[in-house]
Amino acid sequence: MIELPIIPSEQQRNRAGVPKRPDWLRVKLPIGPEYAKVRKLVDEHKLHTICESGNCPNMGECWGAGTATFMILGNICTRSCTFCAVATGRPTEYDTDEPRRVAEAIVLMKVKHAVITSVNRDELKDRGAEIWYQTVRLIKEASPTTTIETLIPDTKGNWEALERMISAGQEVVSHNVETVERLYRRVRPQARYERSLEQIRRTKAYGQRTKSGIMLGLGETRDELVKAMDDLAENGLDILTLGQYLQPTKMHHEVIEWIHPETFASYREEGLKRGLKYVESGPLVRSSYHAEKHVNV
Repeated sequence: MIELPIIPSEQQRNRAGVPKRPDWLRVKLPIGPEYAKVRKLVDEHKLHTICESGNCPNMGECWGAGTATFMILGNICTRSCTFCAVATGRPTEYDTDEPRRVAEAIVLMKVKHAVITSVNRDELKDRGAEIWYQTVRLIKEASPTTTIETLIPDTKGNWEALERMISAGQEVVSHNVETVERLYRRVRPQARYERSLEQIRRTKAYGQRTKSGIMLGLGETRDELVKAMDDLAENGLDILTLGQYLQPTKMHHEVIEWIHPETFASYREEGLKRGLKYVESGPLVRSSYHAEKHVNV
Protein backbone atom coordinates (compact mmCIF):
# COMPACT_ATOMS: atom_id res chain seq x y z
CA MET A 1 0.00 0.00 0.00
CA ILE A 2 1.32 3.45 -0.96
CA GLU A 3 1.16 6.29 1.52
CA LEU A 4 0.06 9.66 0.16
CA PRO A 5 2.57 12.49 0.77
CA ILE A 6 2.12 14.45 3.98
CA ILE A 7 1.21 18.03 3.18
CA PRO A 8 3.59 20.78 4.42
CA SER A 9 1.26 22.02 7.15
CA GLU A 10 1.25 18.57 8.73
CA GLN A 11 5.03 18.39 8.60
CA GLN A 12 5.25 21.72 10.42
CA ARG A 13 2.82 20.57 13.10
CA ASN A 14 4.73 17.33 13.52
CA ARG A 15 7.86 19.33 14.37
CA ALA A 16 5.75 21.27 16.87
CA GLY A 17 4.85 18.06 18.68
CA VAL A 18 1.53 17.06 17.10
CA PRO A 19 1.51 13.31 16.30
CA LYS A 20 2.34 12.31 12.73
CA ARG A 21 -0.43 11.02 10.51
CA PRO A 22 -0.95 7.42 11.70
CA ASP A 23 -0.47 4.25 9.70
CA TRP A 24 -4.20 3.48 9.58
CA LEU A 25 -4.70 6.49 7.27
CA ARG A 26 -2.65 5.03 4.42
CA VAL A 27 -4.57 4.78 1.15
CA LYS A 28 -3.89 3.47 -2.32
CA LEU A 29 -3.09 5.94 -5.07
CA PRO A 30 -5.68 5.95 -7.91
CA ILE A 31 -4.31 3.64 -10.60
CA GLY A 32 -5.50 0.87 -12.92
CA PRO A 33 -7.60 0.49 -16.10
CA GLU A 34 -11.00 1.00 -14.45
CA TYR A 35 -9.81 4.21 -12.82
CA ALA A 36 -8.46 5.40 -16.19
CA LYS A 37 -11.81 4.59 -17.84
CA VAL A 38 -13.77 6.64 -15.30
CA ARG A 39 -11.23 9.46 -15.55
CA LYS A 40 -11.72 9.58 -19.32
CA LEU A 41 -15.52 9.63 -19.11
CA VAL A 42 -15.51 12.39 -16.51
CA ASP A 43 -13.23 14.51 -18.70
CA GLU A 44 -15.10 13.84 -21.95
CA HIS A 45 -18.46 14.78 -20.43
CA LYS A 46 -17.04 17.84 -18.64
CA LEU A 47 -18.31 16.63 -15.29
CA HIS A 48 -17.26 17.62 -11.79
CA THR A 49 -16.73 15.02 -9.09
CA ILE A 50 -16.44 15.60 -5.37
CA CYS A 51 -13.89 12.78 -5.44
CA GLU A 52 -11.43 15.26 -7.00
CA SER A 53 -12.70 18.58 -5.63
CA GLY A 54 -12.89 17.18 -2.11
CA ASN A 55 -9.54 15.31 -2.24
CA CYS A 56 -11.32 12.11 -1.16
CA PRO A 57 -8.94 9.44 0.18
CA ASN A 58 -11.13 6.68 -1.28
CA MET A 59 -10.97 7.87 -4.88
CA GLY A 60 -8.65 5.04 -5.89
CA GLU A 61 -10.91 2.37 -4.41
CA CYS A 62 -14.19 3.80 -5.71
CA TRP A 63 -13.00 4.80 -9.17
CA GLY A 64 -11.16 1.51 -9.48
CA ALA A 65 -14.54 -0.17 -9.09
CA GLY A 66 -15.98 2.06 -11.82
CA THR A 67 -18.02 4.34 -9.57
CA ALA A 68 -17.89 8.04 -8.71
CA THR A 69 -19.79 10.75 -6.88
CA PHE A 70 -20.85 13.49 -9.27
CA MET A 71 -20.95 17.13 -8.22
CA ILE A 72 -23.51 19.26 -10.07
CA LEU A 73 -24.06 23.02 -10.28
CA GLY A 74 -20.41 23.83 -10.90
CA ASN A 75 -17.31 23.61 -8.74
CA ILE A 76 -17.38 27.01 -7.00
CA CYS A 77 -19.26 27.21 -3.69
CA THR A 78 -20.88 30.29 -2.13
CA ARG A 79 -19.91 29.07 1.36
CA SER A 80 -16.50 29.27 3.03
CA CYS A 81 -16.46 26.28 5.36
CA THR A 82 -13.02 25.92 6.92
CA PHE A 83 -12.77 22.16 6.36
CA CYS A 84 -13.61 21.99 2.66
CA ALA A 85 -11.25 21.85 -0.33
CA VAL A 86 -13.89 23.02 -2.84
CA ALA A 87 -13.20 26.53 -4.18
CA THR A 88 -15.16 29.43 -2.67
CA GLY A 89 -16.36 32.42 -4.69
CA ARG A 90 -19.09 33.77 -6.95
CA PRO A 91 -20.30 30.94 -9.20
CA THR A 92 -20.92 31.69 -12.86
CA GLU A 93 -21.83 28.22 -14.10
CA TYR A 94 -25.48 27.27 -14.51
CA ASP A 95 -25.65 24.59 -17.16
CA THR A 96 -29.20 23.43 -17.94
CA ASP A 97 -27.74 20.61 -20.05
CA GLU A 98 -25.79 19.20 -17.10
CA PRO A 99 -28.55 16.78 -16.00
CA ARG A 100 -28.53 15.12 -19.43
CA ARG A 101 -24.74 14.78 -19.44
CA VAL A 102 -24.67 13.27 -15.96
CA ALA A 103 -27.37 10.77 -16.90
CA GLU A 104 -25.56 9.83 -20.10
CA ALA A 105 -22.27 9.31 -18.25
CA ILE A 106 -23.96 7.07 -15.67
CA VAL A 107 -25.34 4.90 -18.47
CA LEU A 108 -21.92 4.67 -20.15
CA MET A 109 -20.25 3.81 -16.84
CA LYS A 110 -22.94 1.19 -16.09
CA VAL A 111 -23.36 2.59 -12.59
CA LYS A 112 -25.65 0.55 -10.37
CA HIS A 113 -25.74 3.14 -7.58
CA ALA A 114 -25.02 6.82 -8.13
CA VAL A 115 -24.29 9.51 -5.57
CA ILE A 116 -25.03 13.09 -6.63
CA THR A 117 -23.91 16.11 -4.63
CA SER A 118 -23.42 19.82 -5.27
CA VAL A 119 -21.83 23.01 -4.08
CA ASN A 120 -23.97 25.54 -2.22
CA ARG A 121 -25.65 27.99 -4.58
CA ASP A 122 -27.02 30.55 -2.12
CA GLU A 123 -27.21 33.19 -4.85
CA LEU A 124 -29.91 31.23 -6.72
CA LYS A 125 -33.49 31.80 -5.63
CA ASP A 126 -34.25 28.08 -5.77
CA ARG A 127 -30.76 27.07 -4.46
CA GLY A 128 -30.33 25.03 -7.66
CA ALA A 129 -33.36 22.83 -6.90
CA GLU A 130 -34.51 22.58 -10.52
CA ILE A 131 -31.14 21.27 -11.70
CA TRP A 132 -31.26 18.79 -8.83
CA TYR A 133 -34.74 17.61 -9.80
CA GLN A 134 -33.94 17.27 -13.51
CA THR A 135 -30.67 15.41 -12.82
CA VAL A 136 -32.37 12.71 -10.75
CA ARG A 137 -35.34 12.47 -13.13
CA LEU A 138 -33.14 12.05 -16.23
CA ILE A 139 -30.94 9.44 -14.54
CA LYS A 140 -34.05 7.44 -13.65
CA GLU A 141 -35.34 7.72 -17.22
CA ALA A 142 -32.01 6.73 -18.78
CA SER A 143 -31.15 3.97 -16.31
CA PRO A 144 -34.24 2.80 -14.38
CA THR A 145 -32.33 0.18 -12.38
CA THR A 146 -29.77 2.67 -11.05
CA THR A 147 -30.42 3.62 -7.44
CA ILE A 148 -29.57 7.17 -6.37
CA GLU A 149 -28.40 8.97 -3.25
CA THR A 150 -28.54 12.75 -3.32
CA LEU A 151 -26.20 14.53 -0.90
CA ILE A 152 -27.90 17.91 -0.80
CA PRO A 153 -26.68 21.22 0.64
CA ASP A 154 -28.31 23.45 3.22
CA THR A 155 -31.25 25.21 1.51
CA LYS A 156 -31.04 28.03 4.08
CA GLY A 157 -34.63 27.44 5.13
CA ASN A 158 -36.08 27.46 1.62
CA TRP A 159 -38.37 24.50 2.20
CA GLU A 160 -40.00 24.73 -1.23
CA ALA A 161 -36.55 24.27 -2.76
CA LEU A 162 -35.92 21.32 -0.44
CA GLU A 163 -39.13 19.61 -1.53
CA ARG A 164 -38.23 20.02 -5.20
CA MET A 165 -34.73 18.63 -4.61
CA ILE A 166 -35.95 15.47 -2.89
CA SER A 167 -39.07 14.65 -4.92
CA ALA A 168 -37.59 13.22 -8.13
CA GLY A 169 -37.42 9.58 -7.04
CA GLN A 170 -34.05 9.13 -5.31
CA GLU A 171 -33.74 6.32 -2.78
CA VAL A 172 -31.62 8.14 -0.17
CA VAL A 173 -31.43 11.84 0.76
CA SER A 174 -28.31 12.88 2.64
CA HIS A 175 -27.45 16.18 4.30
CA ASN A 176 -24.27 16.40 6.35
CA VAL A 177 -24.20 18.24 9.67
CA GLU A 178 -20.37 17.84 9.41
CA THR A 179 -19.50 18.61 13.06
CA VAL A 180 -20.89 19.14 16.55
CA GLU A 181 -22.95 22.20 17.47
CA ARG A 182 -20.19 24.04 19.40
CA LEU A 183 -17.82 24.07 16.42
CA TYR A 184 -20.27 25.41 13.85
CA ARG A 185 -19.20 29.04 14.11
CA ARG A 186 -15.62 28.14 13.25
CA VAL A 187 -16.12 25.17 10.93
CA ARG A 188 -19.37 26.13 9.14
CA PRO A 189 -19.73 29.91 9.67
CA GLN A 190 -22.58 30.34 7.14
CA ALA A 191 -24.59 27.36 8.39
CA ARG A 192 -26.69 26.69 11.47
CA TYR A 193 -26.81 23.43 13.37
CA GLU A 194 -30.52 23.68 14.19
CA ARG A 195 -31.38 24.49 10.58
CA SER A 196 -29.58 21.39 9.35
CA LEU A 197 -31.48 19.29 11.90
CA GLU A 198 -34.73 20.82 10.69
CA GLN A 199 -33.82 20.04 7.09
CA ILE A 200 -33.28 16.38 8.05
CA ARG A 201 -36.55 16.35 10.00
CA ARG A 202 -38.51 17.76 7.04
CA THR A 203 -36.85 15.30 4.66
CA LYS A 204 -37.93 12.40 6.88
CA ALA A 205 -41.47 13.79 7.13
CA TYR A 206 -41.58 13.80 3.33
CA GLY A 207 -41.10 10.02 3.49
CA GLN A 208 -37.44 9.80 2.47
CA ARG A 209 -34.64 7.59 3.79
CA THR A 210 -32.35 10.06 5.59
CA LYS A 211 -28.58 10.16 5.98
CA SER A 212 -25.95 12.50 7.43
CA GLY A 213 -22.22 12.62 8.10
CA ILE A 214 -19.85 13.98 10.75
CA MET A 215 -16.07 14.50 10.55
CA LEU A 216 -14.05 13.71 13.66
CA GLY A 217 -10.78 15.22 14.84
CA LEU A 218 -11.83 18.87 14.65
CA GLY A 219 -11.78 19.29 18.43
CA GLU A 220 -15.11 17.75 19.40
CA THR A 221 -15.48 15.80 22.65
CA ARG A 222 -17.06 12.37 23.00
CA ASP A 223 -19.99 13.87 24.93
CA GLU A 224 -20.57 16.42 22.16
CA LEU A 225 -20.56 13.72 19.50
CA VAL A 226 -22.98 11.56 21.47
CA LYS A 227 -25.31 14.56 21.85
CA ALA A 228 -25.15 15.11 18.09
CA MET A 229 -26.13 11.47 17.57
CA ASP A 230 -29.07 11.95 19.94
CA ASP A 231 -30.14 15.10 18.08
CA LEU A 232 -29.94 13.35 14.70
CA ALA A 233 -31.88 10.32 15.91
CA GLU A 234 -34.58 12.55 17.42
CA ASN A 235 -34.95 14.36 14.09
CA GLY A 236 -35.51 11.21 12.07
CA LEU A 237 -32.07 10.22 10.82
CA ASP A 238 -31.67 6.67 9.50
CA ILE A 239 -27.99 6.46 8.44
CA LEU A 240 -24.88 8.15 9.86
CA THR A 241 -21.32 8.19 8.54
CA LEU A 242 -18.35 9.05 10.78
CA GLY A 243 -14.86 9.64 9.38
CA GLN A 244 -11.52 11.27 10.18
CA TYR A 245 -11.09 14.89 9.12
CA LEU A 246 -8.04 15.44 6.91
CA GLN A 247 -6.77 18.99 6.44
CA PRO A 248 -6.78 19.84 2.70
CA THR A 249 -4.24 22.71 2.90
CA LYS A 250 -2.49 24.79 5.56
CA MET A 251 -5.19 27.43 5.06
CA HIS A 252 -7.90 25.08 6.34
CA HIS A 253 -8.89 24.04 9.86
CA GLU A 254 -6.10 22.08 11.51
CA VAL A 255 -6.43 18.46 12.59
CA ILE A 256 -6.78 18.51 16.38
CA GLU A 257 -6.76 14.76 16.93
CA TRP A 258 -6.26 11.50 15.04
CA ILE A 259 -9.11 9.20 16.06
CA HIS A 260 -8.14 5.55 16.54
CA PRO A 261 -10.08 2.85 14.61
CA GLU A 262 -11.16 1.28 17.92
CA THR A 263 -12.72 4.59 18.94
CA PHE A 264 -14.57 4.74 15.64
CA ALA A 265 -15.88 1.23 16.35
CA SER A 266 -17.12 2.34 19.77
CA TYR A 267 -18.87 5.35 18.20
CA ARG A 268 -20.64 3.01 15.80
CA GLU A 269 -22.07 1.11 18.76
CA GLU A 270 -23.11 4.39 20.44
CA GLY A 271 -25.02 5.41 17.31
CA LEU A 272 -26.83 2.09 17.04
CA LYS A 273 -27.80 2.30 20.73
CA ARG A 274 -29.49 5.61 19.97
CA GLY A 275 -31.78 4.13 17.35
CA LEU A 276 -29.88 4.92 14.18
CA LYS A 277 -30.50 2.12 11.68
CA TYR A 278 -27.00 2.05 10.18
CA VAL A 279 -23.69 3.64 11.20
CA GLU A 280 -20.65 3.58 8.87
CA SER A 281 -17.72 4.51 11.12
CA GLY A 282 -13.99 4.46 10.37
CA PRO A 283 -10.99 6.72 9.71
CA LEU A 284 -11.38 6.71 5.90
CA VAL A 285 -15.18 6.76 5.79
CA ARG A 286 -16.69 9.58 3.74
CA SER A 287 -20.32 10.43 2.96
CA SER A 288 -20.52 8.29 -0.17
CA TYR A 289 -18.31 5.42 1.06
CA HIS A 290 -20.17 2.10 0.65
CA ALA A 291 -23.25 4.18 -0.21
CA GLU A 292 -24.77 1.29 -2.14
CA LYS A 293 -25.30 -0.50 1.19
CA HIS A 294 -27.51 2.30 2.48
CA VAL A 295 -30.32 1.97 -0.08
CA ASN A 296 -32.18 -0.80 1.75
CA VAL A 297 -31.57 0.30 5.35
